[in-house]
Amino acid sequence: MQHRGTGKTTGMEQTNGYHFEDLVVGMTAVFTKTVTEEDIQLYADVSGDTNPVHMNEQYARQTVFKGRIAHGMLSAGFISTVFGTKLPGPGCIYISQNLRFKAPVRIGDTVVAKVEVTELIPERKRAVFRTTCTVGDTIVVDGDATIMVPSRAAA
Repeated sequence: MQHRGTGKTTGMEQTNGYHFEDLVVGMTAVFTKTVTEEDIQLYADVSGDTNPVHMNEQYARQTVFKGRIAHGMLSAGFISTVFGTKLPGPGCIYISQNLRFKAPVRIGDTVVAKVEVTELIPERKRAVFRTTCTVGDTIVVDGDATIMVPSRAAA
């Protein structure tokens, strides 16, 4: 459960997601987040990535981006949010993720992270997903992921 406005959780989140047997190719889920100054600062604090293109407007203005941009992995983290909370949801485990960063994300941009089941591997209880993050009509992150999904038989 999320405390309103704080972004902090209570530890009483949903504890079960989809079982492998419930997944169907074509299923999708999304998570939407507007990136704030605080998000970038907190990500820098947690990750240690204080690259001035993220943290210093004066420096960033001199780059190809002409201003500060959010950490690419911050947007990629929104993909993880979809997996861990929506599809497949709690209990799934990341096996791999390929990412291509296509365009910058800036403070105030609303990022929509979307995952779509593209393949199911029953003998391994794995699901392959297309993963994207968009800002408006622009794809900012594109990729694919393989996720281990709990089986109903193991539950």
